[in-house]
Amino acid sequence: MSVDHITFYTPFQDYGGIITPAQLHFVQQHSSHFPEIDAQTHRLTIHGLVDRPLSFSMDDLKRLPSVSRVHFLECHANSSPLIHHQGNQNMGPPVQYIHGMSSCSEWTGVPLSVLLNECGLKKEASWLVSEGADPGKFTHTLPLAKALDDCFVAYGQNGEPLRVEQGYPIRLFVPGWEAPFNVKYLKHIKLTDQPYHAWNEAMNHSIPRGDLDGKSRWYHFEMGPKSVITRPSAGLGIPRKGYVQITGLAWSGGGVISKVDVSTDGGKSWKEAKLQTPVHSKAHTRFTFDWAWDGEEATLMSRCTDEKGEVQPTRAELYKNWGISEADMQKPARAIHTNMIQPWKVASDGSVHNAMYS
Repeated sequence: MSVDHITFYTPFQDYGGIITPAQLHFVQQHSSHFPEIDAQTHRLTIHGLVDRPLSFSMDDLKRLPSVSRVHFLECHANSSPLIHHQGNQNMGPPVQYIHGMSSCSEWTGVPLSVLLNECGLKKEASWLVSEGADPGKFTHTLPLAKALDDCFVAYGQNGEPLRVEQGYPIRLFVPGWEAPFNVKYLKHIKLTDQPYHAWNEAMNHSIPRGDLDGKSRWYHFEMGPKSVITRPSAGLGIPRKGYVQITGLAWSGGGVISKVDVSTDGGKSWKEAKLQTPVHSKAHTRFTFDWAWDGEEATLMSRCTDEKGEVQPTRAELYKNWGISEADMQKPARAIHTNMIQPWKVASDGSVHNAMYS
């Protein structure tokens, strides 16, 4: 399959629960085509500042201790303010095309700490450089401390082998951190004593910041607390007055979602929503809220808090952190790690619209 760029957004509005079906998981493929890799011959080589450079086959990886964990994966550019002004009436409800570069699956693989222990680490080792077997050899760096914490090399998703869109036969999985760390088609891991400024880190995934005097911040790690109401949302109308179940998803790279609040009056008042259990760490969490719509205009919003006590910010709070002035607040800009509260406007006829910049 030869194309310039491949993108697929998860249709949040079309499924319940927290597990994204594998075929609906978002895809962001920067290379010209999906690689054709023979799992029988593919190998993961770990070298650099190690005692014993090793090359692992798929059989080797599956022979080692495994874990299965439910985690979200999110593109660092998901929900960027610029996306709010790129609406296409033929693309469907905006919740998918604004926030749909986040998905949640049960991932299976071998802990990276196990593999690194097999190789032995030299005392100078402090960073990893991971490279994929895709045509562009996507490369990304990772601090050793995170690698030894909860990262793993995944070969399964939702009980089946990884799909080619998700890195078949193996990908690195870095829970809670932005998606570029999760290198697909993983082929090489090199242990180093310093970070490498790979092209995607230094160029493609860095943007000027007002709070840094126009300089770009090169390293972005943990994804902040975030939630979005998926139904009702823009493009999905409310058919009649009366009972409405408001539902959505919340997640945080900081761990477990401890609370979600919902407002039906544009943030003037908040009430706590119900969380569906089990609630997993660094995973999508489904919330619901019972509402009696009186047929009047309303603005629906959700706000989550994670186990660290971090609270999802408003747009004004996030823009202030980014160094964006009041005068520039109405000008949507390209941004990453966007986790501001999403408002949906309910009209008196039951139609629902995106109220982020209105």
